Amino acid sequence: MSNLNKLDFTTLEVSGRNYLKWVQDVKLYFTAKSLKATIEELIDNEPANEAKKATAMIFIQRHIYDAPQTEYLPEEDPRTFWLALADHFNHQKDIHLLEARHDWQRLCFQDFKSLNEYNSEVCRI
Repeated sequence: MSNLNKLDFTTLEVSGRNYLKWVQDVKLYFTAKSLKATIEELIDNEPANEAKKATAMIFIQRHIYDAPQTEYLPEEDPRTFWLALADHFNHQKDIHLLEARHDWQRLCFQDFKSLNEYNSEVCRI
């Protein structure tokens, strides 16, 4: 019974802060489970069967918090749901890129007491 509640990776936060990592995890998992066709454009006009679509929807809904679930409750197709989440959260790339550029421009070796501190900050950016 405890395996039913076990998640394969972290859930998508309401704020979308971990959206980029979450998308990568879902895509890798779906590739491994042969479910990637349920969220991507059709290749060779071969639609995914209903069982795979249902499995994908269950999986996605298990790995997001309740607020986005209720917001997109009417969605039954995993591809439509995936695109709606992307439309809502995909701005994270722009935000993180601007923050990283700002941090990188303000980075100065002389501001750190040791090389390890400097290297840590470079890796964080």
